[in-house]
Amino acid sequence: MQKAIMASVLAITLAAIVSFAWGEAKMKITSSAFQEGGNIPSKFTCDGGDSSPPLQIAEIPSGAKSLALVVDDPDAPSGLFTHWIVWNISPQTNVIAEGSAPKGVQGTNDFGKSGYGGPCPPSGTHRYYFKIFALDRELDLSSGAKRSHLDAAMKGHVVAQGELMGRYSKRK
Repeated sequence: MQKAIMASVLAITLAAIVSFAWGEAKMKITSSAFQEGGNIPSKFTCDGGDSSPPLQIAEIPSGAKSLALVVDDPDAPSGLFTHWIVWNISPQTNVIAEGSAPKGVQGTNDFGKSGYGGPCPPSGTHRYYFKIFALDRELDLSSGAKRSHLDAAMKGHVVAQGELMGRYSKRK
């Protein structure tokens, strides 16, 4: 019994060390439309044109085989709400133009649609995270898959990541 516990502790410690080592690989994701922690302009929300903001991606690891993009709202009343998921994006992609989707496979957001669904909080100010992941492989995931499927497919394959957070309060 004690050997099993020690083996588990050792495995967890080793996983934490490996995870920490991988965790040092950071990428940058920025937008010319808003700063980190700043307000997202209404043109990128349900109050405006609901088009995606321009995004720039930097410091992509040379060994990355693909990228995945996730936009979510952790402040949604129902819990984490996904606004956009795209995977199998070329690792050479360093710009996603305003109102466009990167070349890749689109998943189904929590609005029940494929593609970008902009911020649209029911009340108050919400935080929106634009997350980029560098992966060590392309994902074998069908178009239209949901966030839970993407998360499961990415598990153990993320070699670097970055995030940009913006805020939005719905107009009254």
